[in-house]
Amino acid sequence: MVLRNTLVPCRYLGRRKAPASEGGRYRERAVANYYLLKTEPSEYSFADLMKDRETRWDGVANPTAVMHMRAMKVGDRLVIYETGNVKSAVGTAAVVSADAKDPKNPVVKIKAGAALGRVISLEEIKKEKIFKESPLVKIGRLSVVPLTKEQYAFLVGKE
Repeated sequence: MVLRNTLVPCRYLGRRKAPASEGGRYRERAVANYYLLKTEPSEYSFADLMKDRETRWDGVANPTAVMHMRAMKVGDRLVIYETGNVKSAVGTAAVVSADAKDPKNPVVKIKAGAALGRVISLEEIKKEKIFKESPLVKIGRLSVVPLTKEQYAFLVGKE
């Protein structure tokens, strides 16, 4: 997996401030960022992604979701969330290429990971304190949601 160097901090993108022993300056470190991608299973389900193994993730219209798409880099880890009647996190994926040349329509190619050990419903997510301030809970229509490392670990079952 390729990780990218990033400057720190940022609330949802897995970054942190340098310790005081380093003069409180920002420092670079290699991290993978984490995102949740929502999909309507009747249009393109996680099962479709598993069958295809890779796909282009594009066509995102919401300006905030587009901003998150532009921020994606190779190696970022993803949770696939099915909307509609399912409303649950169902699997994982990873970013294998990212093209943000067109700032209004970034294209990210993702590779299927694995199905989650158990499906995690939106109701269960809302009960967890770590999601209290998450855009997943606060902005329900957002199709690309940044996750913290702790949120990602909870969803993939590595608490």
